[in-house]
Amino acid sequence: MTELLIQNADMIVTMNDARDEVCGADILVVDGVIKKVGYALTTSGETINARGCVVTPGLVNTHHHLYQTLTRAVPGGQDALLFGWLQTLYPIWSRFGPEEMFVSAQVGLAELALSGCTMTSDHLYLYPNGARLDDTIAAAQEVGLRFHPTRGAMSIGESDGGLPPDALVERESAILEDCIRVVDAFHDPNPGAMLRVGIAPCSPFSVSRDLMRDAALLARDKKVMLHTHLAENEEDIAYSLEKFGCRPGQYAEDLGWTGDDVWHAHCVKLDGREIDLFARSKTGVAHCPCSNCRLGSGIAPVRAMRDAGVPVALGVDGSASNDIGNLIGEARQTMLLQRVQNGADAMSAREALEIATRGGAEVLGRDDCGQISVGKRADLAIWDTNGIESAGSWDAAALVLAGPDKVRDLIVEGRQIVRDGQMVTLDLPRVIERQNILARHLATSK
Repeated sequence: MTELLIQNADMIVTMNDARDEVCGADILVVDGVIKKVGYALTTSGETINARGCVVTPGLVNTHHHLYQTLTRAVPGGQDALLFGWLQTLYPIWSRFGPEEMFVSAQVGLAELALSGCTMTSDHLYLYPNGARLDDTIAAAQEVGLRFHPTRGAMSIGESDGGLPPDALVERESAILEDCIRVVDAFHDPNPGAMLRVGIAPCSPFSVSRDLMRDAALLARDKKVMLHTHLAENEEDIAYSLEKFGCRPGQYAEDLGWTGDDVWHAHCVKLDGREIDLFARSKTGVAHCPCSNCRLGSGIAPVRAMRDAGVPVALGVDGSASNDIGNLIGEARQTMLLQRVQNGADAMSAREALEIATRGGAEVLGRDDCGQISVGKRADLAIWDTNGIESAGSWDAAALVLAGPDKVRDLIVEGRQIVRDGQMVTLDLPRVIERQNILARHLATSK
């Protein structure tokens, strides 16, 4: 039995059912599970002094493309809309291999961890030069975050009217075979799982209707979740109307892509009817505010979605379109954009933090995570409020309103991943050095 005691926290923001906030309290963790939240707790195990700190549930990232940390700020894609941006990046990504996938995932996961994230999904939809989903899974197991990778895919290349180059698409039979392989090899359905796998054709404009339908049938047979991009911008809507004769929401519903085992990324352009559909079916949304701003896609109707009952979570999206992987920053941006769109009282800092924690866990189907409550998994972020970002702050809401934007300590399944602002589980300077070598090689080769 292993124990960990977090003592003397200035504030514990629990996100439990009562949304309790507890001052000066302790959290006792036993074998990766929260055993007690209270005062003057004791342990024979390790202790962490959280005086001067706010403790929150670990943040949950529900949409990312980890491989893109190798292609931040690429010239030619910096000022493009979604489709033009993709067409700039596809040829570069086609030169990736297993090492690029592994190292970029290490960097992306470490960046998330330092921003308070304890659980993340990943949407990997291209597999050039022998790369496999296994590469990013290996990186996550080394870093130590709770991981929900999805086996993405593209099957319609340029020669068939799709957006990606033909060299990056796969045969649909091979895609489904590999989905079965990775689910059978890696998916853990048990409570407390560190690794779950989803099925995630890239988007309606890069795979066929048949693959979307077959993927949904396979996911239900395997009892895993489904994920894709949907209604990201006006180009996306126009493509759906032209090619399918309907809006993205109807396309998703017709092919079995609604339900509490489905979550869609972006959904910037959902209309009222689609919002009602998602609310009725409990279809989740991964809101990616910074990427949506960077690509000029627009402001997603998060207030309307939340009010209707749509499950909404946050995603940093890929580092080629954000270009930052800081999840607490996404919470702040979510709050700010909803206020720009709907008024200063449209979203509180605490609601934004709830979306970033409990909201993400719920969208990923993880009722064992996302809150500080007895019996839940010990995924905890400890934020030092002694620094300049917090100087003069009166309330725990300052975490979203002002900062800090990096954690002091991060605990996943009772294991310390970040200590005193530094990664514990990997030699980050060495990994960054290798990442930069790989990026320079990609920039100078053809």
